Formats: sequence, C-alpha cells, structure tokens
Amino acid sequence: MEKEKVLNAEKETISLMLGLYCRDKHGQKEGLCEKCGQLEAYAHQRLEVCQFMPDKPVCAKCPVHCYKPNYRLQVREVMRHAGPRMLTHAPGAAIRHLWLLIKPVSKRVKQIRARQIEIGKQR
Repeated sequence: MEKEKVLNAEKETISLMLGLYCRDKHGQKEGLCEKCGQLEAYAHQRLEVCQFMPDKPVCAKCPVHCYKPNYRLQVREVMRHAGPRMLTHAPGAAIRHLWLLIKPVSKRVKQIRARQIEIGKQR
C-alpha cells in the first residue's frame, strides 16, 4: 500500500511539472503536447520500476540515474522551469518535494552510495 501511495504521488508531481512546462513553453492550453506526453510516459515507466520504492529519494539525491541521457536532460529542464512555479500552482506537491530534498536518505541509498565510492577508489 505504501509503495502505491508513494508511486502515485511521484507520478502526480512529474505530471504537474510537465503540465506547467508544456503550457508555458509549448503553449498547450489543456493536456500535453506529443513530446511532453512521451516524456511523461517514460517518467511514469521509470517510476514503476524504481528499486527504491517506497523510500525513493528525489532524483537529485538518487545514486542511480535510471533515465536515458536525452530524457534526463529533458526532465532536468522541465524541473528547473516548473519547480519554482509549483509553489503557486501546486503548493502541497511543492512542499512534499522540498521535504524529500531535505529528508535523510534511506539505508538502501546509503549502501549503494558507499559501494559506488568503494568502486571509485579501486579505479
């Protein structure tokens, strides 16, 4: 149940961000343009298979970058544009996201980061 709740909240947040971005940048009055719709479907698919659920960190704090490089650049642009605007358009989602930014990461995330550091030292 907890995983589903977190998954739905994450999907809602990325969809809200994409809606703001698409409206402002692509002039969409309702819904998403084709490019933003594809990005939304990709983001939702990646969330569905996230190995950190239900303790998923925000993307900026995640040790695993699961997006393909082109999608990662697109999502970063969307988040930079929509993030500040979320405070006025969806304050609840914005506050939740800000909380996740300052919340300590899960034990699993810490373990993966430690493993990455060890691998980096061995190189």
